[in-house]
Amino acid sequence: MDTFATPLSSISPVLFTGCNPEVAAFDGRIVAVGAGARAAAGRGAEVVRLRGTAWPGLIDSHIHLEGLAEIKLTLDLTGAKTLAESLTRVKEWAKPLPKSAWVVGAGWYNDAWGSAAFPTREHLDRVAGGRPAYLRRKDGHSAWVSSAALRVAGIDRTTEDPPGGAIDRDDRGEPTGILRETAMLLAWRHVPPPSDGELDRAMARVLTELARFGLTGAHSMDSARGLGSLQRLAQREPLAVRVVYNLPLSDLEHAERMGVRSGWGDPWLRIWGVKAFLDGSLGSRTAEMLDGSGVARLPQETLVETVERCARAELNVCLHAIGDGAVRRAVDALTPHRDAWSRWRPRIEHAQCVHPKDMPRMAKAGIIASMQPIHAVADRELADAMWPQVTASAYAWRALEKAGVRLAFGSDSPVETADPLAGIEAATAWRRAANWHPELALTRASALRAYTSGAAYAAGMENEAGALRPGRLCDVTVVDRGRVVATIAGGRVTWRRRLS
Repeated sequence: MDTFATPLSSISPVLFTGCNPEVAAFDGRIVAVGAGARAAAGRGAEVVRLRGTAWPGLIDSHIHLEGLAEIKLTLDLTGAKTLAESLTRVKEWAKPLPKSAWVVGAGWYNDAWGSAAFPTREHLDRVAGGRPAYLRRKDGHSAWVSSAALRVAGIDRTTEDPPGGAIDRDDRGEPTGILRETAMLLAWRHVPPPSDGELDRAMARVLTELARFGLTGAHSMDSARGLGSLQRLAQREPLAVRVVYNLPLSDLEHAERMGVRSGWGDPWLRIWGVKAFLDGSLGSRTAEMLDGSGVARLPQETLVETVERCARAELNVCLHAIGDGAVRRAVDALTPHRDAWSRWRPRIEHAQCVHPKDMPRMAKAGIIASMQPIHAVADRELADAMWPQVTASAYAWRALEKAGVRLAFGSDSPVETADPLAGIEAATAWRRAANWHPELALTRASALRAYTSGAAYAAGMENEAGALRPGRLCDVTVVDRGRVVATIAGGRVTWRRRLS
């Protein structure tokens, strides 16, 4: 093993030396950076020797911690190159399970199987041993379920599509086993959840692994159960990564009733916004486009009401919108609330396809583009196939920046890797090397800002994180020769690579 965790430091002064710039910290905050760091730390300081360039701590602005934890407890189909390989994994996973147990997993990706056709319940029936099976697609916007799962959920040819969802059907009107968007919930509500202990252990592993990637903060888009797990972990010991939690729209009424406001909590675990889905995804063919294709998960009237409620409650909004149609609806709903309150930070999550006319509108309304550059690497061929007329304004980081839109970058993991260096590479060198509308590539400095100061601003922490300045939280990512060599959160070394 070439990596190891360092015991967390006490509140005594700490000098991080050997890196450029050097940093002195006390009680979790930076007291000096650069030439004056050694003097500020004093002779009695704990000295931590590092090698590389010290960046402000990297922050993932859009991640699913609960989803990452669930992957550790369920079947992972990530990377399966064919339908046959996926089915083999299901069969092996199901073998030791009791006959009544659910087969639960995620990560299948039919667009990598040679044929873009979606799998069917009959495929699963042959390998799941008659068990109910629920397998989420890589993007999380479709579920592949077995016949037994359909029976448990009461889904048959007479079941109507729920609002904002679709049940795929064959020529006879029978469900094929693919549930899209809100239709997924019809089966998901019957899947037995992991115990609190199982979830907590998996969540702790996830946070440790994120620190290995150089992350000091993450904006989580999860359920209340994920928040509960994080609270339990934080009570036992300091978290390895700061977490900003965004609650689902279904919990808005509870937050209103309790008077929860954006920023409630502490620098390690705090509540910020309300996550709402306007459409689906590119891969599941449910992104809402201006040409009328896709699925509108949230009607405009409900969206407008939701934004108004959040503004009154002083809760920020994080609106999932991938297609240019959904993005336009989000901009329409957010524009009247430009100055809703002093810490209003409206966000459009993903914003993968934005009509050029809507870019300056986003900037004028103060809307943050919370985007995941790594998606472009996986989506390029599919985007060209499905959106040939609009890819010139898809994954348009540079065009949005030029229009004056503030960028905040993340990964959407587990949909893609949580590695922020891969995200920076995708936004810069990869885009140019792929020659895929290279004019939309960012400079490395801009991409780094989106993972630091931009991400901090998107969670109302611009005066706390996102820069190496005295008084700020001592969150540092040290990079050497293109790889993370150390991660520091709150003045504590949460992960480091052994010096060779």
